[in-house]
Amino acid sequence: MAGHGTDTHPHGADQLCEAGDRVYSRAVRRGRVPREDAEAVPCLLELELLHPDPDDMGWLVPTSPQEVMTRLLRGVYEEVSASQARVVDAVSAFEWYAGLGGSVQAPAEGVAIRVLDGLPRIRAAMDKATEECTSEVLAVQPGGIRREDELSEGLHRALEMRRRGVRMRDLYTHVARHGQGLLNYMELMEGAAEARTLDEVVERLILFDRKVAFIPANADRTIALELRHPALVDYLVTVFERLWRLAIPLTSPLPSTGIEGITHRERSIAALLAEGHQDAVVAERLGISVRTCRAHIARLSETLGAASRTQLGVRIAQAGLDGPPRSADVHVVTAPEGQPDGPDGPEGLVGPQASDAHGVPGVSGPGSPTVR
Repeated sequence: MAGHGTDTHPHGADQLCEAGDRVYSRAVRRGRVPREDAEAVPCLLELELLHPDPDDMGWLVPTSPQEVMTRLLRGVYEEVSASQARVVDAVSAFEWYAGLGGSVQAPAEGVAIRVLDGLPRIRAAMDKATEECTSEVLAVQPGGIRREDELSEGLHRALEMRRRGVRMRDLYTHVARHGQGLLNYMELMEGAAEARTLDEVVERLILFDRKVAFIPANADRTIALELRHPALVDYLVTVFERLWRLAIPLTSPLPSTGIEGITHRERSIAALLAEGHQDAVVAERLGISVRTCRAHIARLSETLGAASRTQLGVRIAQAGLDGPPRSADVHVVTAPEGQPDGPDGPEGLVGPQASDAHGVPGVSGPGSPTVR
């Protein structure tokens, strides 16, 4: 242990390390110790518990325990005195601040943005906003088919708002059309609620009376933000209104793709694949499971005559499925016989990495539009 410094012995004279205790105790009993005995415990020299013997520099003599105790008590006294002085200064400062005037009120918690940590706080804030709502609720509900138990959980709140004359508009993904629970919910609302769908929507958003908005603040939606800043709320209302104009009413059929054998959902999948997204990302954005997504991709490949993911990317581009519909009479275009779909095609539209994606079901949040 020779050569170790204070980093190995991080202590003061009030609590010696075990090695230092042994050497100092031996020095006190014998009157002195050889210098080499202290090489393993340099802390004793640094704390001035040992010092060279003036008669023989090869030996170290101890500082008396009485002198050490006096040093410790002096140090404690100085620390206590300094603490008392800080307390006096703090009291004086407090009295000065208190005397500046009490007419200014502290702002209420979360006037503009409030963090709601945990589902109980989120539910409580949502319940309060629901009770105070007088005219309108705008909601974006990502994910897939809404389970009936999720929709029925907040049905009584929705019916109470309907009784008060509150109007509700909800945006879903197209997949939600296939759930009977949503259709039953809309029927019970008797015109007080209107729903539209899109291929994909933004994250969960609920707006009450265009005054307060709730958005998730983490992936599992156990933390939310309550927004009351007018500029933020106005911005979110604008986002909702623009999506609403693009959306298709729940009672209206989805438009035809214009390509025989390819459904609207498969066209949406093709467009996302063309952007280079992996299967799990495509599934989450469209509100379907990865398994369902891959089944659609397989059907899409079969319809377009693609034998690989790279070839599927080429076929998607040739068929005009990599963006908005070009016309109502777009037909599938295939490469001339004998001409491979290789690197000359739109490389990277649907790379082989997509087939290697791990299946992670898209997370769909709980509750009806007026609950969470």
